[in-house]
Amino acid sequence: AQEFVSAAKYGYLYQGQHYHWQQQPRGTPTWGLPPAAFVTFLQNHDQIANSVRGWRVHQLTSPGRWRAMTALLLLMPSTPLLFQGQEFAASSLFLYFSDARPEVTEQLRQGRRKFLEQFPSLATDQMQAQVPSPSRHDLFDRSKLDLAERDVGSHAEALALHRDLLLLRRRDPTFRAGQRRGAIDGAVLGPEALVIRWFDPYGLGDDRLLLVNLGVELRLSVAAEPLLAPPSADRRWRALWSSEEPRYGGQGTAEPETEELNWRLVGHAAIVMAPAPAVADEVRNPPGTV
Repeated sequence: AQEFVSAAKYGYLYQGQHYHWQQQPRGTPTWGLPPAAFVTFLQNHDQIANSVRGWRVHQLTSPGRWRAMTALLLLMPSTPLLFQGQEFAASSLFLYFSDARPEVTEQLRQGRRKFLEQFPSLATDQMQAQVPSPSRHDLFDRSKLDLAERDVGSHAEALALHRDLLLLRRRDPTFRAGQRRGAIDGAVLGPEALVIRWFDPYGLGDDRLLLVNLGVELRLSVAAEPLLAPPSADRRWRALWSSEEPRYGGQGTAEPETEELNWRLVGHAAIVMAPAPAVADEVRNPPGTV
């Protein structure tokens, strides 16, 4: 969870620290750069094609986790990148293909096998035998998008998810103003849970919270993280948006903050919170009513 918080706040994770995998320092300091200078993504052509199967991220995780990570991607202050068809959870794979001379094609195939050996699960003889020649035309054909998918089933739900998040990013004044350096802060709430807070640039307390829980349901009977505090004593947090909305294929979401349980974060979900008057409960449920 800390990696996601740091990425949201600083753009790059490695800004000169030692990187164990490459056994050398990685990155350079980026202090002072605006968030728009950083491109953030869940997947790109390198990550998907430089595997053996060409599976996309939504095919490698649960629907709930994928929706939650999509919310983090599209609301973070940095510039989001969507890889072809990601916005409607395209069913087509993206495989490694090339149209080159035969001698170059063989060099590409051998180079790919060597590259994949750095991953233990792909270094086995069984998986190495699955690495196809990049010149196979069917690899190109299987990587084409079927745009008709956008309007049906879970693909239409995924498209609605992306559209709503991009509209929230563009139209919500706090999110829109939050696309600047120092506009957010974040903290880890659990092994797979985090909170990002966007601060109202006008000082009126119209902040936003993004709660992301990629693990099992988390209950915080003690909420010692200051970022969870409402902007003022006469307000409390209310859900503004949830990745578990039925229109996205979700199962619905109850209010995360309750007087009985304090904070309850459902698993595999992301929720945007906005402040509302604390008297809302009394108006909706007057004394003596259910």
